[in-house]
Amino acid sequence: MLKKYVGKNAILAATLAVATSLSAGAAQAIDDIHFLIPGGAGGGWDGTARGTGEALTKSGLLDSASYENMSGGGGGKAIAHLIETADQAHGTLMVNSTPIVIRSLTKVFPQNFRDLTPIAATIGDYAAFVVPTASKYQSFAELVADYKANPRSVAVAGGSSRGGMDHLVAAMAFKAAGGDATKVKYVSYDAGGKAMAGMLSGETHVLSTGFSEAIAMKNAGEVRILAITADERSPAAADVPTLQELGYDASFVNWRGFFAAPGLSDADALAYQQLLEKMYATDAWAEVRDRNGWTEIFRPGPEFIAFLEQQEGVIGELMKELGFL
Repeated sequence: MLKKYVGKNAILAATLAVATSLSAGAAQAIDDIHFLIPGGAGGGWDGTARGTGEALTKSGLLDSASYENMSGGGGGKAIAHLIETADQAHGTLMVNSTPIVIRSLTKVFPQNFRDLTPIAATIGDYAAFVVPTASKYQSFAELVADYKANPRSVAVAGGSSRGGMDHLVAAMAFKAAGGDATKVKYVSYDAGGKAMAGMLSGETHVLSTGFSEAIAMKNAGEVRILAITADERSPAAADVPTLQELGYDASFVNWRGFFAAPGLSDADALAYQQLLEKMYATDAWAEVRDRNGWTEIFRPGPEFIAFLEQQEGVIGELMKELGFL
């Protein structure tokens, strides 16, 4: 059942194809970008914005990049700010991902992607299930066994609100393993960095998070990744199994990308899209991408909008099935 939504579906599957190149055309020169990040430091949004800025500046495609973390309202505070300051924000790009669809569906905030100027989806990040190195859990199967025996005995941390993406991914995984998806004991934190800290302090047993967020902590020897939601193992952590190979019929990839303020001109939007497309060919980007274990996804402009509209329908149906809507 889950593969219908997350294994083979073109919206959520790890096999999302890189889109065709942007058509050639005159575009405005871009020297500086201010990246607006809707969550705290250490999360997936933070890493994506800073990694993109790093690649753009190191490659010489951009003179400078600045960053602003604006947590609150499940990302709604930053969205509202970008809309309210639209006239002064045409040098700003806000990073976002699948939660902008989920949280608008659940009315966490009243806005949705249509209230912004979608620029492009740029990367995909698998989900990961992470425990401290001192945890008793050596495998995802052991975690599943405890969950099936008593779902309330397993506290799951995540950097999104209840019913948000980290919660949804955990519910899908436990459902695929034969557990009750509606009984996940989910502890919500503001962004992945705080969720990771909560797990490491013992407040929770396992963290549902982005693979890229987990890799750095794994490499530092602080956590063990029990499984990822890719269809195949990632070269960035070749020792980590996938849910698929463990016998659980579920996979998932979270897109991440960028939005500009409403009212941005078509020429400026095109300039941002062309800049991001050029980034893919640079050595600086390859270094950032491989370091984080990201999958490249490029869906610019109208293609990005069509993708978001389709995702609304599929995620909405899935959330209803799991009892989150």
